[in-house]
Amino acid sequence: MLGYRRLSCVLAILVMPALAWADTNTGLYKSYQRLLTDYVVEQAMPGNGLISAFDYRSALADSGLQKNLADQQAKLQEFDPATLNGQEESVAFWINAYNFFMLAQILTERPDGELVSSVWDYGGRVNPFVDNVFERKSFAIGGREYSLNEIEKDILLGDDYADMGWKDARVHFAVNCASVGCPPLRDTLYTADNLEDMLAENTRRAFSTERHLRVEGEVLYLTELFKWYAEDFTEVSGSEKAFIEEWADPIVVDRVAGTGSIEFIDYDWTLNSPANFSELR
Repeated sequence: MLGYRRLSCVLAILVMPALAWADTNTGLYKSYQRLLTDYVVEQAMPGNGLISAFDYRSALADSGLQKNLADQQAKLQEFDPATLNGQEESVAFWINAYNFFMLAQILTERPDGELVSSVWDYGGRVNPFVDNVFERKSFAIGGREYSLNEIEKDILLGDDYADMGWKDARVHFAVNCASVGCPPLRDTLYTADNLEDMLAENTRRAFSTERHLRVEGEVLYLTELFKWYAEDFTEVSGSEKAFIEEWADPIVVDRVAGTGSIEFIDYDWTLNSPANFSELR
């Protein structure tokens, strides 16, 4: 009996740290993960590219949707981000928050009961007198209201993360603005364990997808992310092409090396529902 008790104590000591270090994202975002599992449509493209869509109409037909959204919003409202443990868990948390809040916005605010055709339908370009969806401080975490711009630009890509060495330009290929032109929304959560692999994969596969990168003769066509956030990419790699060469598949790197000028692909702000992707029809 004494030996059994000693063995039990040893096992408890071994198990307790694992439990203590369990990633916050996995438990906190269970309701969001259900949305991703049930309604994200991923499609591999030739050359290992990737596109994805979110099936908003099927989600809206789900009688449990509103409870699922409310449960996730309540968990985030009660969660203190100061309790996050280290770089990977923190970065994963804020990417998940951004992507969830964008989906919740579209599923919840439907003018005249209809889905918007673009996130700009909420204001900004169409109605400059109304804050656009990225500027609205209406997404609650830990009792504070955040905007999507704050999450992306002030936290994930902001000065504090930069000072800590946490800023990562590959985040641009993880946060999803619910538009056809965005890098894909993935069907799984970001966690401390998978963050590096997913950032690398997302970036690599974006560069293998013609919606984000293509080469025609000596011209390199890039997603407008490289125009809007040029400083983020050059800060870490020195140039846009150097960033691509660091993260793209070798076959893409070879094609990019032969280009002499850069032009930008018009960003497609159409809602990222399956019907709006020719590849999914």
